[in-house]
Amino acid sequence: MNTVKANTQDRMEKTIRALGDEFNTIRTGRASTSLFDRVMVEYYGTPTPLNQVANISVPEARLIVVQPFDKNSLSDIERAILTSDLGLNPNNDGKVIRINIPPLTEERRKDLVKQAKNIAENSRVSLRNIRRDGNDAVKKGDFPEDEQKKSIDEIQKITDDFVKQVNDLLSEKEKEIMEI
Repeated sequence: MNTVKANTQDRMEKTIRALGDEFNTIRTGRASTSLFDRVMVEYYGTPTPLNQVANISVPEARLIVVQPFDKNSLSDIERAILTSDLGLNPNNDGKVIRINIPPLTEERRKDLVKQAKNIAENSRVSLRNIRRDGNDAVKKGDFPEDEQKKSIDEIQKITDDFVKQVNDLLSEKEKEIMEI
């Protein structure tokens, strides 16, 4: 019985971590290296994460500098950033790529908030699916009815706590996106 609850809680924690990682890839008005976590560069014919072919730094609040380990990959990195869904314009000076993070328009901010809400809703759905799996495991187990009811109630409390975490992370991200 306890292993079912522990497994359920562990899976829910992974969902929260995945949500945090996904929120990090949503662009706000500030420069952040995590924006490039999902940018893949065609490096010698192999899609490679940007952070494995270049050093990414944030020298100023609205500037990101990408310094490739191999100067020959500059144009590939520039192309990968341009084709990503980040909407950024890299400036290639032959040695490094500088990316100015423009302030977001009100319309773009609202789109990003909508995107964040969709991501949060997907996480809530995942949590409910995990809850259902935990409840099913409890019901299939050979436990007395009162223990089953107690475990199902505990799984619901765990789920409620994680849904609250999702909501808290979402409101934090909304605040971050909407600040000017």
